[in-house]
Amino acid sequence: MKWLKTIETSVKRGTGMIKQVLTFARGVEGERCAIQVRHLIAELEKIMQDTFPRSIQIGTHLPKDLWTIIGDSTQLYQVLLNLSVNARDAMPDGGRLQIEAGNLLLDEPDLMRRPGAKPGPYVVLSVSDTGTGIPPHAIDKIFDPFFTTKEAGKGTGLGLSTAMGIVKSHGGFMNVYSEVGKGTQFMFYLPAEETASTRRAEEERPELPKGNGEFVLVVDDEGTILEMTKATLETYGYRVLTAKDGTEALASCAQHRKAISVVVTDMMMPFMDGPATIRALRKLDPAIKVIAVSGLTGNKNRAGVADTGSTLFLQKPYTTEQLLHALHETLKGD
Repeated sequence: MKWLKTIETSVKRGTGMIKQVLTFARGVEGERCAIQVRHLIAELEKIMQDTFPRSIQIGTHLPKDLWTIIGDSTQLYQVLLNLSVNARDAMPDGGRLQIEAGNLLLDEPDLMRRPGAKPGPYVVLSVSDTGTGIPPHAIDKIFDPFFTTKEAGKGTGLGLSTAMGIVKSHGGFMNVYSEVGKGTQFMFYLPAEETASTRRAEEERPELPKGNGEFVLVVDDEGTILEMTKATLETYGYRVLTAKDGTEALASCAQHRKAISVVVTDMMMPFMDGPATIRALRKLDPAIKVIAVSGLTGNKNRAGVADTGSTLFLQKPYTTEQLLHALHETLKGD
């Protein structure tokens, strides 16, 4: 009886998705209404528990006060399903699949790389796995139609392309972070429905903490992130040094050792990664304060961050508010 119910739910959802794929392909808008994505995730989790291999642990983390969005429930379910199936396929020997959601207020600086995205309240959803990861040379191509990292005959290359199209059609955007051998995390952001709850969150938002001329060394191999972070921190009263890799960070720290108050470093960089950079920085200055940044949030990755002795962990993509609070917390007591 349990299996019959699962099959019935899957068939109904599958029929709806086929209709939606045809509608979406024709460029026609589907039905949209207020949606609590917590219900979509609960439905998907039930089906995954019944059908995915037992070697894959499935977990969810959803706040009770999650905001609603305006959208097409079948299309958004398809996005979650596509990402979850990809996560399953990336873990042939088992692992952990985690789905999370949360509320987030985004400002203009947070959306500088997202043309057309509007500041305001968003619901952010993430699907992460501890699988094989995506090679760096493929990460920029995964949303291209018909591109796939799967073996011949095991993927059409349309899943992520379709997912991205659906998210964009809802006024949202998507980020992906991956490291070979450690896993992948997809995060997508959807504008929240304007309600009394979202208005209250914006009205009661505390003033952002400002710096007092402290020097911050920002280390990241992505030039755009370096430029945006530098501009943001300077706007809020910090002086900023930048480095595009661990070697540059060490040279900068050696030159400005007494001036640098805190280092904000990405954990995934070529040549000299975050953990190696932090260890080398601590040899120069054992008391140096470090905020570690990573797009992956699994227990293994957090443990790796903890092993470096970092003061705080910040998840990519971080908002201006999250970055400023992390700096304020790290520098408190200086």
